[in-house]
Amino acid sequence: MTLLEAEYKWVEGSGAAFGAPGLPPRWTSAAKDTVATAYSASSRVWYTISHGILNEVYFPTIDRPQIRDMELLISDGETYFQEEKRTLKTKFEYIDSDSPAVRTVGRDPEGRYTLTKEIISNPHHPVIIVHAVLEGDEKVLCRLKVYSLLAPHLNGGGAGNSARTLEVAGKRSFIAWKDGISLAMICDPGFRRTSCGYVGTSDGWQDMQNFKMDWEFGSALDGNIALLGEVDLTHQAGGRREFTIALGFGYGHHAALSGAMASLATPFDSHLKRYILQWHRAASPLELAVKSHDKGTLLQISHNILLTHEDKTYSGAFIASASIPWGNHKSDEDLGGYHLVWTRDMVQTASALLACGRTDTALRALVYLACTQKPDGSFAQNFWVDGTPYWTGIQLDEVAFPIMLAWRLWKVDGLGEFDVFPFVERAAAFLVRYSPITQQERWEENAGYSPSTLAAVIAGLICAADIAKSRHAFEMAHFLEHYADWIEAHLDEWTVTDEGVLVPEIRRHYMRIRPPSRGEMYYREEVGEGMLRLSNRAPNERYDFEAREVVDAGFLELVRYGIRSAHDPLIVDSLKVIDKVLKVETPAGPCWRRYNHDGYGQRHDGGPYLGWGQGRAWPILTGERGHYELAAGHDPAPFIQALERFASEGGMIPEQIWDEPSIDGMEIGRPTGAAMPLVWAHAEYLKLLRSALDGRVFERISVVEDRYIGENRHHGHPEIFKLRRPLKTVRAGSTLRVVAENRFRLLWSVDGWATVNTLESCHVGFPGSFADVSVPEAQSGTISFTLFWPGENRWEGRNFDVEIVSAG
Repeated sequence: MTLLEAEYKWVEGSGAAFGAPGLPPRWTSAAKDTVATAYSASSRVWYTISHGILNEVYFPTIDRPQIRDMELLISDGETYFQEEKRTLKTKFEYIDSDSPAVRTVGRDPEGRYTLTKEIISNPHHPVIIVHAVLEGDEKVLCRLKVYSLLAPHLNGGGAGNSARTLEVAGKRSFIAWKDGISLAMICDPGFRRTSCGYVGTSDGWQDMQNFKMDWEFGSALDGNIALLGEVDLTHQAGGRREFTIALGFGYGHHAALSGAMASLATPFDSHLKRYILQWHRAASPLELAVKSHDKGTLLQISHNILLTHEDKTYSGAFIASASIPWGNHKSDEDLGGYHLVWTRDMVQTASALLACGRTDTALRALVYLACTQKPDGSFAQNFWVDGTPYWTGIQLDEVAFPIMLAWRLWKVDGLGEFDVFPFVERAAAFLVRYSPITQQERWEENAGYSPSTLAAVIAGLICAADIAKSRHAFEMAHFLEHYADWIEAHLDEWTVTDEGVLVPEIRRHYMRIRPPSRGEMYYREEVGEGMLRLSNRAPNERYDFEAREVVDAGFLELVRYGIRSAHDPLIVDSLKVIDKVLKVETPAGPCWRRYNHDGYGQRHDGGPYLGWGQGRAWPILTGERGHYELAAGHDPAPFIQALERFASEGGMIPEQIWDEPSIDGMEIGRPTGAAMPLVWAHAEYLKLLRSALDGRVFERISVVEDRYIGENRHHGHPEIFKLRRPLKTVRAGSTLRVVAENRFRLLWSVDGWATVNTLESCHVGFPGSFADVSVPEAQSGTISFTLFWPGENRWEGRNFDVEIVSAG
């Protein structure tokens, strides 16, 4: 305790609370009604609303939750007490359509009173302000007592929190702290009584079971704690009670207390007016509303949700969701939640903002990504907003997406003075080094040849080549193009089955992913050749499947970027399989599951996903299907409308919806316990509106389309040999291209080393070096070769043999 803290006027009450450290901490529902913050960058605090109450509050960055929840308890002191989230019938609404300022109206089921709350953050400081009005017959109100119940989870965890009660400027208040972060809860007109307790033993909820507040503990240290304060309503009458509660956050007690107290010193209406005026500067793209079915309501909410999920310290960092899926069943161990940066999700967000005309915001995102790029050109699977990695898997699409974003910004002259070439060159080099096999595809579970990942890799390489040409790096550009051509030419070979078993009449279709073969990177000997081991399966369920048995709609990315036509027979047939296996019809509209046998989702009995479950339908896939239908010349309107219907009362689009007949607690077409909102889903909705308005898929890449499905479709490609992925055969009359990271000398022979040919590799910058061997037209034979590394003055120390096979 500092000298300043020692001089506070502590309220000792009944001394220290009993029952330390309390029950194991838990988070709360992921089903948010909204996620909000002030538009100003100086107000570094975010808040979420669910079930009519304040849930997680984030400070000082959007990846760091500081409370579990705060709600009001109401009691007549003799016959009942009511909890907002469990008892009141609450209606949620936005105070202003252009801002996330929130109003909740809770009604007592017996009609005795109405509780109206307006919730915002201080427009300039890290303080949450809750203004509440209790209305009803004075004969009822004069008997009621109102309590504020707060559960601190400071610095991202419920364990190890401490709190005390004190007086500040004559007001009885609370201060909680952990790891240098402080939280103050102060009320105007004040708290009459206060108590700190341990959850499950001495907290205020336990105390109120006899409808009265009996405990007044002055402190609860180092545990899972809850704070209860009785709001002083003694000087109000006339059928109305009004009060304001401020939650202030800061580094140290004084910062938290002074921020909260200063916020209460300004009338709430003044804060609200400034909060709304700030958000009016955000200017939602109302021209897109013509393609909506709800008069632009979800458009405005989605636009705000994307902006809200950007951090204010690390400008340009967008997280996946300010929610913790199935949070009320999770403890401090699951630190990440969805409040992490995923490069994939973040580029989807930035692309949607670009579709909304926010070029400056998309550029901030690109610059942020460039600053988090690893020296080898890759990105962590996901990371905290300060760039610290969380999971460490390699996902090639997360390397390709930033290149595509850079290309889109370049094409709209949105790069300003930012030089993207070094950033793009390194990312492209990583794709060359590791593709076509990814350690994880977009569902972050399996390794192999993924249609969706390869679509992103091809598009990323062609975009990088286009940027390289603008810098007159033509040799590099042609090298990247040829590498993309090689992947494109082998797409069907690598990702299609000719022996499908899911729909008897359709034997040929795309698979979700083809696993690596023996000898290839990421091959799993314990799983076996051609087999997938699926994650999240129940203990008694089968988890090993043939790759041909598992499908998803990731191949639609091939159409989205312009690698395949929407009318390609293979695409059309594969969609028939998807619709037969994964499509779900709901009252809100059609939706699709990620892949068959998915285990990430609500269990069959409606229970939470806790390591296993049943994958449910994802609204984002409805948006992706809408983009495909537009590309195929069909009307995307039904898919736009479905997304709007999937949204919650607050306009939040969930990650997953319940997709079976309704049961207790789960309604078909409505959110499950997974993340809500999923920012990627809101981004997909905005992009679908833009695509519908333009009559063209927004993310279609012209240089990709021209190369692969245009009139001048490119033909011909070298066969690529890499030490990471050696070839076994090569077609007669083709070109064998040996690719390596560093310069090399190639010694090769087609006659058993009787004649030796020598080639010096061509170096094209970070993407590496290559040497081309013209394969003889002979119908059979072998190309043998080895490499010498001049930079290290050493031989590779082994020979490679590639069999020449007939071109037919």
